[in-house]
Amino acid sequence: MLHLDEIRARLRAAADPEQAAGQQAYMKSTLPFLGVRVPETRRIARAAVAGEADAARVLADARELWDAASHREERYAAMMLLAAPPARADLRIVPLVEHMVRTGRWWDITDELSGRIRELLDEHPRDGEALVRGWCVSEELWLRRLAVLSQLGRRERTDLRLLSDVLEQNLHDPEFFIRKAIGWALRDAARAYPEWVSAYVSAHALSPLSRREALKHL
Repeated sequence: MLHLDEIRARLRAAADPEQAAGQQAYMKSTLPFLGVRVPETRRIARAAVAGEADAARVLADARELWDAASHREERYAAMMLLAAPPARADLRIVPLVEHMVRTGRWWDITDELSGRIRELLDEHPRDGEALVRGWCVSEELWLRRLAVLSQLGRRERTDLRLLSDVLEQNLHDPEFFIRKAIGWALRDAARAYPEWVSAYVSAHALSPLSRREALKHL
């Protein structure tokens, strides 16, 4: 496994200062960007954990890289470490995921981490469902968004009962990022269950944004 200093060095070697300012402005980030594109950051993160079998070490390195980050791509790489085989779908990632969401507090963070929760739902259905049900009523906006988006990509494995219950807790939230997430979750579910989504939209008072997103491909 690469040492964290080497991950940082590889990110800096891939930096594009001409991209960095625009990325920071787009993300409204207090942390500066290096100007590394997401696919390259992901490649560097994957290389860092190639052959690593110790989940505890992956989690420790991800936490250190996140907390000490001087640039946003280091936080992206930290999140991407959690997708490594030793850590993926391991319940021990949960405290770190919540830490990242609570300290990152933006849509790019929750959206990246939603894949880790999807994997937990697949591998640990009861524990994963309990997490999602707790987060969907959290005082933290971004944990609620994470709960809403937690089943993206599950297709036929989507738990429609869980999705409906999570959405029910957030339908009247006026926050843009929740309303957008609701529409996105329904649009994604419609790939496997178009009739269910159509019926759900007809039966519930969704915001115009959520409704528009949900029906985009129906």
